[in-house]
Amino acid sequence: MSLFRTKNLDNMVAATRTPGGLKKVLGPTDLILMGIGAIVGTGIFVLTGTGALTAGPALTVSFIVAAIACGFAAMCYAEFASTVPVAGSIYTYSYAVLGELVAWMIGWDLLLEYGLATSAVSVGWSGYFQSLLSGFGIAIPQALSAAPGALPGVHTIMNLPALCIMLVLTAMLSWGVRESARVNNVMVVIKITVVLLFIVVGVKHVTPANWHPFAPFGGKGIMGAAAVVFFAFIGFDAVTSAAEEVKRPERDLPIGIIGSLTICTILYVIVSAIMTGIVPFRLFEGHIDHPVSLALQYAGENWFSGWVDLGAILGMTTVILVMAYGQTRIIFAMSRDGLLPARLSTVHPKFGTPFFATWVVGILFGLIAAFVPLNVLAELVNIGTLAAFCLVSIAVIVLRKKRPDLKRAFRCPGVPIVPGIAVVFCLALMAFLSAITWIAFGIWLVLGLIVYFGYARSRSALNGATQS
Repeated sequence: MSLFRTKNLDNMVAATRTPGGLKKVLGPTDLILMGIGAIVGTGIFVLTGTGALTAGPALTVSFIVAAIACGFAAMCYAEFASTVPVAGSIYTYSYAVLGELVAWMIGWDLLLEYGLATSAVSVGWSGYFQSLLSGFGIAIPQALSAAPGALPGVHTIMNLPALCIMLVLTAMLSWGVRESARVNNVMVVIKITVVLLFIVVGVKHVTPANWHPFAPFGGKGIMGAAAVVFFAFIGFDAVTSAAEEVKRPERDLPIGIIGSLTICTILYVIVSAIMTGIVPFRLFEGHIDHPVSLALQYAGENWFSGWVDLGAILGMTTVILVMAYGQTRIIFAMSRDGLLPARLSTVHPKFGTPFFATWVVGILFGLIAAFVPLNVLAELVNIGTLAAFCLVSIAVIVLRKKRPDLKRAFRCPGVPIVPGIAVVFCLALMAFLSAITWIAFGIWLVLGLIVYFGYARSRSALNGATQS
């Protein structure tokens, strides 16, 4: 019962081809739009304001730094996803290469990361949704508009819109991935159209003088903003969670991962440049929850602000959808391996989805969104993701040594240099996160160790024991 026992790669891939498993229905376009759906949301509509206050106009450089860190990690993900097209993302890859304990800990990490990301974005979605309704003279009862304590001096009971959007998207995911992908694709096209319209409308209002000084807080400000806006890129790794439901994973997964990251990086850099070119960055103080709308209002383009609200709502909707999808597939994989209760990996006979696991995730994190103020979650989600990126980069190097003969549809270039650079970038960004974030992350990992040794280890499928 070694703590670092590994699963057989060939057996893992063969198990995905047995009847009664997840349906293989996704193509490259679906994966690119899924990646964009997960990435373009809170980052572009909210975090650009926070980043501008931290880095000034050099926010564009912060986005590039974060994108480079993601880019190196993305190539490592692409190699694994195309070689081992099995649900579970970095959890599955770690299980095959680094061993069960490492796999459990990173899976435990991802449960927190994806779950709290959906909750946090649901709260952001609720804010934009209520703002849009107010434009039509509609107001949700104050008691149901936010979590208890979220609005100082205001008595609130729960955030009803946040709970409702989680339950609606949970129902959609439980009915079928093909149907969910179609809805996601439509919403992605609409929100990208809104972003492109902002670029077209906003560029004529740019005042180059607002870009000076370009980096008022120096390199520390740029790296600090990069550590925060890194949240904006979280999502491309969720594409790898779909590996078991892709028609041609060896070709389509690398296209989906790298394609979506490239498109989103270009959009982020352009939007942040235009935004800081319209508005002197210090004016975002007190308005960081809607920086894109503020830029349009500052430019006198009030007619377009409602469309931005709509784009933000759709953007956050697709983020919740894809992140919730990714989390259910990780739970599915961990349950199938015996590390979580077996019912979480049962596949619905009609819908071909992990129906029970999907509803557990939706209800649990929907309630968290409804009753817990989540205004400091971005950093906690970031540290978990950066840790995952470090592990997948290390795993690529290890697998090249252990299985040089393994057929790889996509090969990460420059191994071990490129994965090594990914690790360095990710560790550098982690160093700029706050002490409280590290403490919270440590507590969650300790709790994970307790659950592993108290429950998961003895029930692992590698023991030959029955899952329960």
